[in-house]
Amino acid sequence: MSKKKEAGSATIALNKKAKFEYAIEERFEAGIQLLGWEVKALREGKLNFGDSYALLKNGEAFLFGATITPLQTISTHVIGEPMRTRKLLLKRDEIDELIGAVERKGYTVVPTALYWKNGKVKVEVGLAKGKQLHDKRATEKERDWNRDKQRVLRSN
Repeated sequence: MSKKKEAGSATIALNKKAKFEYAIEERFEAGIQLLGWEVKALREGKLNFGDSYALLKNGEAFLFGATITPLQTISTHVIGEPMRTRKLLLKRDEIDELIGAVERKGYTVVPTALYWKNGKVKVEVGLAKGKQLHDKRATEKERDWNRDKQRVLRSN
């Protein structure tokens, strides 16, 4: 009998900054075009995802600003480019919906999470509107209230 390796968490990275800066209204799951060394680096957790954003251009979606740091053990003939632009793999109707919302309604497409699904890396992108300063304060106030509420319930 063989034992399966413990997978751990399926989540690679979350973009907490995006959830604070934007009100995310709709989410889409996209594949991402990666090279072999990038997948290995993601398994080791070598990712900076905070300043990344998605751009729709010529009917395609791309991920900018995600830094995947190359491992020391990658092959000598491969030159790893950490800030490479990576193509997001979405269905045509999803891309059309995103393009329409961005161009007509003033939305922004932001990546919110990177995770494993059936052995493949997936990116969750959100259709979002920027929050105003008072919206950010209200979100922070609500989060503090929920934390205090949980603290009171635990102490009783």
